Amino acid sequence: MDSPASNQDYVEDLVKKARAASVRLATLPTLVKDQALLAMAEGLLAKSEEILSANERDLETFGTRREQEAMADRLRLTPERIAEMADGIREIVKLPDPVGETIKLWTRPNGMKVGRVRVPIGVIGIIYESRPNVTADSAALCLKSGNACILRGGSEAIHSNTAIAAALAEAAEKAGVPPGGISFIERSDREVVLALLKQDRDVDLIIPRGGESLMQTVTEQSMIPVIKHDKGICHVYVDADADPAMAERICLNAKVQRPSTCNAMETLLVHQTVARTWLPELVRKLSEAKVDVRGCPKTCQLSPEAKPASPEDYGREFLALILAVKVVKSMEEAMEHIARYGSRHTEAIVTNDYARALRFLREVDASAVMVNASTRLNDGYQFGLGAEIGISTTRIHARGPMGLEELTCSKFIVLGSGQIRE
Repeated sequence: MDSPASNQDYVEDLVKKARAASVRLATLPTLVKDQALLAMAEGLLAKSEEILSANERDLETFGTRREQEAMADRLRLTPERIAEMADGIREIVKLPDPVGETIKLWTRPNGMKVGRVRVPIGVIGIIYESRPNVTADSAALCLKSGNACILRGGSEAIHSNTAIAAALAEAAEKAGVPPGGISFIERSDREVVLALLKQDRDVDLIIPRGGESLMQTVTEQSMIPVIKHDKGICHVYVDADADPAMAERICLNAKVQRPSTCNAMETLLVHQTVARTWLPELVRKLSEAKVDVRGCPKTCQLSPEAKPASPEDYGREFLALILAVKVVKSMEEAMEHIARYGSRHTEAIVTNDYARALRFLREVDASAVMVNASTRLNDGYQFGLGAEIGISTTRIHARGPMGLEELTCSKFIVLGSGQIRE
C-alpha cells in the first residue's frame, strides 16, 4: 500500500486542482452555477443522516462544563440546522451574480472608453473553527462569485465538516462545477495550515474565522493577503436620553438571543443618569434568562443579582450567557471605553438624541455602528446581502458582512478605436 502523501504534497495537490478549477469557474454561466447551488442544497438534505452521525462523533469530544457550552452550541447540528443551511444556499441562488458587472464606465477626451468590471478573486482559502454551517455558506458564496475555495475547518468539527464538504462537492460536480472547485482539507494537523499559508503562487486570499490564537497564527505565518474575521467584543451603550422599553428590548436581544455568536453583546455601558431607575430591572431580567452579570461597583450597588466584575471582564469575548456591565458618567466615557476594549466589530447606542446618535455613528470605529438596534443585526442576511462568509474586521475593501460583491475584485477594461499614446 502506498504511504500517505506528506502534508506539503497533500496541500500542493489540492491547491493545483483548485487553481485549475478557478479558471473555469471564472467564466461559468450563472445558470450553471445556480443549478449547482440547488443541487448542493438537495445534497445536504439527502446526506443529512450521515452528516448528523458525523456531528455526533464530534460532539462526543465535549463535556457539559459551562466554558464548553458556547463551543458545543456552535458545533451542534440538528435536522433544523441542516435545513437552514440548505435554505441559505437556495437564498444565494436568488441573488444577482456579481461577476461581469460593469461598476463604472467613462469616456476619455480621445474617445477611449475606460471601465471597471467585477471579476472573481480566484482561489480563496478559508480557515475556520467550530461552526459546520460555515462549510456550506463558504462553498456556496465562493461558487456563486466564481471563486474556487479550499476549506479548512477546526479539528473539533472534522467529521461534520468532512461529511458536509463531501456532500456539497459531489452534488456540485454532478451539476457541472469543475473538480477542485470545492476542496476540503481532511487532515487536522496544524502543519497543513502552515503549508496552505505558503501557497502564494496559487492561492489569492486567506479568510480566517475564529479565536485569537488562530488569527495570530494566520497573520504571522501567511504569505497570502488576509482578510480577518476577528473576535466580536461588542458593546451597547444606553444613553441618558434612551427610551427605557426600547433599551431593555435591545439589550436582552443582543445578549440572550444567541450568545455564542460574534455579534452578541459582551459589555453593556449605561449612562449614570438612567442607571438608578433602569438598570436594576434589566439585570433582574438578565438573571432570569440565566445571564451571569458581572458589574462595576455602581452596578453591584444598584443590582444585588450582579457579581463584581474583574478588570479582565472588560474587553473579553465570552460567547456565553455572561455579560460585563459598567455605569459611565458620559457618552465620551462610553466611547473611550469602546475605543480601548472593543474589537471594531459591532457597536450600538440607544438614544433619542439625534445629534448624539450622529456623533456616535461618526466617531465610533467598527465594521458596523448601530443606532437603536441590536448588535445581533450585523449580519449579511439581515443587511439584505444574502448569506455571508463572515464579518470582516479588516480595514480593506471588504469590511463588515462579506457577501458576494466582497468576494470579487475588479479589472479595468479599455474600449478603443485605434488610440495610441502621444
